[in-house]
Amino acid sequence: MKITDSVLRSFRVARTFRENSQKVNCVDYSSNGESAISSSDDDSIVLYDCQEGKPIRTLYSKKYGVDLIRYTHGDANTVVYSSNKLDDTIRYLSLTDNKYIRYFPGHTDRVVALSMSPVDDTFISGSLDMTIRLWDLRSPNCQGLTNPLGKPVCSYDPEGLIFAAGVDSEAIKLYDLRSFDKGPFASFETLFSRVCEWTGLKFSRDGKQILISTNGGAIRILDAFNGSVLHTFSGYNNSKGISLEACFTPDSDFVMIGSEDGRVHVWSTESGMKIAVLDGKHSGPINTLQFNPKYMTFASACSNMAFWLPCVGD
Repeated sequence: MKITDSVLRSFRVARTFRENSQKVNCVDYSSNGESAISSSDDDSIVLYDCQEGKPIRTLYSKKYGVDLIRYTHGDANTVVYSSNKLDDTIRYLSLTDNKYIRYFPGHTDRVVALSMSPVDDTFISGSLDMTIRLWDLRSPNCQGLTNPLGKPVCSYDPEGLIFAAGVDSEAIKLYDLRSFDKGPFASFETLFSRVCEWTGLKFSRDGKQILISTNGGAIRILDAFNGSVLHTFSGYNNSKGISLEACFTPDSDFVMIGSEDGRVHVWSTESGMKIAVLDGKHSGPINTLQFNPKYMTFASACSNMAFWLPCVGD
């Protein structure tokens, strides 16, 4: 089934799970789309079977807390995540036996961005200590470091050759992974009309667009090659300055974001038009939203987790 305006308009919440006592701060899908995982401010990690449509296991990170959880490259049995308590070390966890495989110390302030390479075992992290670090799952030592001169959010491109850093909520810098210690090979500024902090950065799967999430009432997509503004999307509720995560659909044709009133807003990346507002019946703000990379479903979460399916023929 192709993702179209009418298919997106038909999405309904198929299942809602109340596994968490506090907000879900991150959701990630495995690359085969068969598993999902969430991290929460209640220190829990919940694993979901997407084919059965149900939670299958809950793990806890009581001592360190858990945030920004990510499946490792091509492996649904291991994850890395940042801590939101005690220290700023990144942890590499086996889900099968609930044991840490490795620790990645180095950041001296909270990690605010974590991106896995789509092609190998490396990943990057951005922190409030104003550094971006490059890591390899096989070594606890930082493989490289850059100081982008500001608070960074960062993400790999879909081919794993470059990464983009959003710096101090005003500039995007592009780095070549083979020589990123030399600094960015391209840089472009983009300022929002209203004051807001950039809270996330994502490439579209076709690599042509970069999506900027913010804690304000607007998100933006840029041309990934020259930095020109393609569209700025607004008209959703975020009066409290919450970090709301936006995402692309896997075909790169649509952008979605949740809002503080529990609705999901969807725009066309081609026309820039809003094509749907979906009611998720969430009890609080939708902090995180992810579309499944393989199947026609997406997840949205406040403290509850909702999985959506299209109801074509409604």
